[in-house]
Amino acid sequence: MIRDPRDLPFLSLLARVTPLLPAAALLLQGAWFSWWFAAAYLACVVWWLGPFVLMLHNVSHRPCFTRRWRFLNGYIDWVVGPLFGLTPWTYFAHHVGIHHPENNLGDDVSSTMRYQRDSLVDFLRYFGRFLVFSLVDVAAYLKKRGRVKLLRRAIAGECAWWAAALAAAAHNWRGAVVVFFVPLLVARFGMMSGNWAQHAFIDAASPGNNFRNSIACVDTLYNRRCFNDGYHIGHHLRPNRHWTEMPGDFIASREAYAREGAIVFRGLDYMAIWFLLMRKKYDTLARHVVDPGGRDMAALLRERARRIAV
Repeated sequence: MIRDPRDLPFLSLLARVTPLLPAAALLLQGAWFSWWFAAAYLACVVWWLGPFVLMLHNVSHRPCFTRRWRFLNGYIDWVVGPLFGLTPWTYFAHHVGIHHPENNLGDDVSSTMRYQRDSLVDFLRYFGRFLVFSLVDVAAYLKKRGRVKLLRRAIAGECAWWAAALAAAAHNWRGAVVVFFVPLLVARFGMMSGNWAQHAFIDAASPGNNFRNSIACVDTLYNRRCFNDGYHIGHHLRPNRHWTEMPGDFIASREAYAREGAIVFRGLDYMAIWFLLMRKKYDTLARHVVDPGGRDMAALLRERARRIAV
């Protein structure tokens, strides 16, 4: 079924989240709705959200299924994905079609450069724009670049999700809130706060340098649950690198990381970094940096979090 046996955990994950489908149907139908059932359902969605999004992330960069089983790509994007607040095809359009080519620079629609990255007000502006205008920004970028096929797919996926959500709301608004709208808010907050942390500490003198506009997180439960997503510098250096190769590449590239002054956190994941940034806890962040090399890390992190003119 799969091209690479190292991706077998993706099939396991799909098997684990598939029972959400009948549960969502019961909530939307209405007769079985209860707020206790809804709370248990949302707890499952939140628990599996990170691994599911990172599975989608990996199969977007490296097709997982063989030609005979490629319909399972549609199952991920169109059947299970919407239950996690992910509108079909738009993740690929945004992440693979825009974020990686633009590398968080000025034309990247999710760029963090123009924001003060230890400011809650600026983060809310960033999150609010993505929540309301993400499709508009993505469509404008793709149209400008002449990527018509990807543009049409992104619009189709977003419109299909909203049509299903609004139809469900007309039938049973409580079920629609639980199955569609709450996961949408949670997923988009998670993706934006994660991207904010991944690209919070940017060297203004070299914002296109992957070693200096991204971070890496090691020794975290997040890496074990979410397919080594903490190695974000390595991912930007080679986006199609297999997720199982990330730790080995990091170890093999230690000299390059040290030479470039890369920021590597130990024992913190992206959500913890985002939370500490919002509270301006630079001393705590600095204590988790691997091998600061005599640098005043609290001062360096504060400097790297400043707004950069685009």
